[in-house]
Amino acid sequence: MKIIRDGKTKTVFDAGEGKFLLLFKDDVTGADGIVDPGANTVIGKIEGKGNASLTLSKYFFDILKEKGIKTHYIDADLKENTMLVKRAETFGNGLEFICRLKAAGSFVRRYGKYVKEGMPLDYLVEITLKDDEAGDPLINEDSIVQLGLMTKEEVEEAVLLTKKITKIVEGECQRFGLELVDIKFEFGRVDGEIAVIDEISGDNMRVLKNGRGVMQKELCEIISGA
Repeated sequence: MKIIRDGKTKTVFDAGEGKFLLLFKDDVTGADGIVDPGANTVIGKIEGKGNASLTLSKYFFDILKEKGIKTHYIDADLKENTMLVKRAETFGNGLEFICRLKAAGSFVRRYGKYVKEGMPLDYLVEITLKDDEAGDPLINEDSIVQLGLMTKEEVEEAVLLTKKITKIVEGECQRFGLELVDIKFEFGRVDGEIAVIDEISGDNMRVLKNGRGVMQKELCEIISGA
């Protein structure tokens, strides 16, 4: 199959008939030798990390399907570390919708004069451009509309979906004694409708257990029993 994109944590293949095949890698991102799922630089590999990402994504996409939330997900092959998805039309080169329940990471770095690490936030949604070279800059809703990336109605729908899905993931985390700090989603148009795309795993969420950060493989073991 033809490679469409070879990304930091996934390789995307054209599977034909309007479908893509995502191959999940063991690569991890971070900075200064510290693993950080939100970083833009690959710093190494962790064996089994790709399978954990895929397993968690399958887990959460299955839940969203049950709840009638549209996604690009079709099926997953855990043995091959691949996920079959519907082709999606991205908004520009991609937008990320981040929902924050507590102040952490880049939020604290930006607004440290006004917040403290761990300060509660009320499902605060931020939107960033997917642009590694520019550092994934924040973008406001008016700019998104005026740049022609999304319509006003699409932005509003994506923000509402971000909050709704965050609450679903938060509820699952709570079932296993975990605390969701923040999470990011990507959306695209699938069959003309707004749908969740990419993945839902430890690669795009920050989770704590008894105040300690939970990495991808441990998160997978706790939630899926894998």
